[in-house]
Amino acid sequence: MTDSYRHKGMRKSLVETLRQKGIHDEAVMAAIGAIPRHFFLDKAFEEHAYEDKAFPIGNEQTISQPYTVAYQTQLLDVQARDRVLEIGTGSGYQAAVLAALGARVFTIERQETLYLHARSLLHTMGLKTIQCFFGDGTSGLPDYAPYDKILVTAGAPVVPEALKNQLMIGGRLVIPVGDSVQHMHLIRRINAGKFETEILKPFRFVPFLDGIQRQ
Repeated sequence: MTDSYRHKGMRKSLVETLRQKGIHDEAVMAAIGAIPRHFFLDKAFEEHAYEDKAFPIGNEQTISQPYTVAYQTQLLDVQARDRVLEIGTGSGYQAAVLAALGARVFTIERQETLYLHARSLLHTMGLKTIQCFFGDGTSGLPDYAPYDKILVTAGAPVVPEALKNQLMIGGRLVIPVGDSVQHMHLIRRINAGKFETEILKPFRFVPFLDGIQRQ
């Protein structure tokens, strides 16, 4: 894997594009500027890796558009040493961005092929603060709860109660909710039984499915 001067220049241009689209968190943009997105794509898409577009990664899944990654990450407000649960590892790119912000990342993927590929790639990249799990993300990852932040990278018809219950007091859950179009939800846990929900921009995500799929 090579991260050339040219790749770094393309990342710098991508960061400027995100800034023009309204991403204002400089820490998030520094993380996106640091992570080689082309590592997470098939060679066929390498020349387009720093366009603000989603691309297929196999198993009817996609690597999210960089704007979507930046938008969700900005909403999470990740702080150094935060424990972050990610539902839907996919390519592993979002997990790498979270790790670049100093988070300890627990990421779960239901597609075994994607899980194995992402786990191998993240290990090769030396990202030691990411732990990958193969399983059903609708139940979260209760064995390691609670979490400071939870991020869902697929469109859910409703917000799973299991995920809300795995948040620390003061924690944040970012999840797209809806059917054909989802609205981003930012959910804050105020105390043991109280949550506040803010409904934000519309997006289109792959569906949030239960169960697992072995290769």
